[in-house]
Amino acid sequence: MAKRTPDGPEPDPAVQKLRVRYAKRGRLRFSSTRDFQRALERALRRADVPMAFSAGFHPHPKISYANAAPTGTASEAEYFEISVTDRVDPERVRAALDEALPRGLDVLEVVEAGTGALADRLEASQWELVCTGLSVSRAEAAVAALLAQDRHEVTRLFKKGPRTFDVRGAIVSLAASGSEDGSCAILQMVVRHTTPAVRPDDVLTALRAVADFVPPAPPLVTRLAQGPLHPATARVADPLAADRDVDGS
Repeated sequence: MAKRTPDGPEPDPAVQKLRVRYAKRGRLRFSSTRDFQRALERALRRADVPMAFSAGFHPHPKISYANAAPTGTASEAEYFEISVTDRVDPERVRAALDEALPRGLDVLEVVEAGTGALADRLEASQWELVCTGLSVSRAEAAVAALLAQDRHEVTRLFKKGPRTFDVRGAIVSLAASGSEDGSCAILQMVVRHTTPAVRPDDVLTALRAVADFVPPAPPLVTRLAQGPLHPATARVADPLAADRDVDGS
C-alpha cells in the first residue's frame, strides 16, 4: 500500500523512461493535442502499462509531450515520453499501445530513454505540402521569390493577440516539385524550430504575399521528420538514434 504524504499518497517511483514516436494519419490529423492526450491515457490503461504518477490527491500520469504538430496536419514524427514503475520491454509496449489507440494514431517506435532531454534534440522539422491545382512552374517561381529575400515577416493571431515574426530566417531549405500526373505542386521544406514556431501555414502566407501563390484548396500538410538539424546538408536527423546507441538496438 502506498505511503501517504501531507498532499496525498506517495506514488511508486519511476524506474524507466520511454520515448515514443507516433504518427497522425488520415482523418486523425484533425485531432487536437488535447484529443490525443485523452486517447493516450485511455490506451495506456487498456495496454496495462505500469505508469508512474505524480504525487498529491489528484495524481496524473507522468507523460511529457514534445512539439506537437498543429491540428489539421498529418505527421510521421510526433514524440512523447512516459515514465513507468516496472521495467518493460519497449517493443511490447509499442505493440500494445498501437493496438489500443485508434487507427490513424499509429505507434511507430518505443525506445528506452538515454541521457539528455528529448526536447533539446528537436531542432527542426521537415514538411511536405501537396497543393492540388497548382503547376510546378508557379510553385518554383514563388519559392524563388521568397528565398531571394533576407527577411519576410508575417502576422498570426495568438491567444494573447496578433504577433509579427520573421518567417524567412527559419527556412533552412524550400523546394518545389510536381506529382507524377502533374495535378499538383509539392513543396518540401525544412524549418528551424523558433519562438514563436514558424508553421507551414506561415510559409504559405509568405508565398502568397511575395508571389500571389494561393492553393485553390487547403493543401495536405505532413510532417515527415523532426529532430537534430544538420545545417550543412539541410537535413533533419533521427532524435532517437542516440537512445538506440545506448541500448544497443
